[in-house]
Amino acid sequence: MAKNTSNSAFRKIDIDQYNEDNFKEDESDQSVPTGPDEGEVCALLNQGQYIEALKHVLNNAPLGTSDQQIKDNALALTLKVLLAIKSVQIEEAVGSLSLDDIDILMKYIYRGFEYPSEGSSGHLLLWHEKAFNVGGAGSIVRVLSDRMKV
Repeated sequence: MAKNTSNSAFRKIDIDQYNEDNFKEDESDQSVPTGPDEGEVCALLNQGQYIEALKHVLNNAPLGTSDQQIKDNALALTLKVLLAIKSVQIEEAVGSLSLDDIDILMKYIYRGFEYPSEGSSGHLLLWHEKAFNVGGAGSIVRVLSDRMKV
């Protein structure tokens, strides 16, 4: 038989604050990645600084955001940069990237395969070959394992 202890401390907890409909993220602590600046990337492309444009889009990739529109805009801008770089410059561009940048590049290459446009698939295959030569199979495994988490 249960005892009546008259203890009401448990009643002071507001359980409604844990309802997911009432959950609000603390926006002051989190910086929401907005992706690369399109104006800056276009300026770099117009000046012929393709490798700098590539580094800019990879370093500012919106990896931590859940906003699909931001991700799609970043993909379109990155594909624009990748397709602007000539085939003979791909090896030089990939060689100037860090291993983390190679992994991000592989993510964009695979996303680019999902949305083919005229002539993009062959160019992306060249990018994939050069990125694979630097990043190895580990880069592909990391991309695919990140996709499985989603």
